[in-house]
Amino acid sequence: MTLADVGAWTEEGIYQRMVQTIRNHQLQPGTKLVEDRLASAFGVSRTRIRPVLARLATEQVVTLTPNRGATVARPTEQESREVFEVRHLIEPTLVAAFMERASTAQLHTLDHCIVKEEAARSKGDQHLAIRLAGEFHLHIAQVARHQILGRILGELVSRTSLILMSYGQHSAAATPAAARCGCRDHRALLDAMRLGDRPVAMRLMQEHLSDVEAQLRFTLPPSDTPDFMALFHTPHAPSAAN
Repeated sequence: MTLADVGAWTEEGIYQRMVQTIRNHQLQPGTKLVEDRLASAFGVSRTRIRPVLARLATEQVVTLTPNRGATVARPTEQESREVFEVRHLIEPTLVAAFMERASTAQLHTLDHCIVKEEAARSKGDQHLAIRLAGEFHLHIAQVARHQILGRILGELVSRTSLILMSYGQHSAAATPAAARCGCRDHRALLDAMRLGDRPVAMRLMQEHLSDVEAQLRFTLPPSDTPDFMALFHTPHAPSAAN
């Protein structure tokens, strides 16, 4: 262990931070992840970075290529379709489990997610809106307390962020009406869950996922190289206890 590692980021902390930046659309698909630069940004040795990249690669969020290193994954059209196919399979089950356990406060949390998403869309902040939409789905999984499906969905939400960055339609000037339309599916789903109508809620989740997939356009935008130091460096890294 080097001096830079003392009291610095844990491996889990590095992993969670990188997942967060991907979900926040701060690391674009195709971005090269240079070990030296990441190590400097986190203030750790390269040996602390490698297992994180390997873990992200097993989740298909990062692509590892021999002699070329790691890049943020850019899902193909087929992979994108498969991600939504799996989400169609598991999310209605999570909705049903959520409805069995959800308290009034947990339903209110979903409502708060929608309010924040609507505000982001009305301001034209599509990246934030997509992240908040992902949080809506992850909260359902968390309350459902299905560990295996919840873990799978967490990986799929990260991959969905990459899909939407690569192929989603982003409007820089979304109107309030468009914002309401963009969140309409979530509101309808929440209403059905509040009414306790499980079949309708499960069907609405299916329709919502189909709506999102239908908006994908499989063309590739240009990618920029981010400033890793700005993304990851902090003067006081979280301790191992955190």
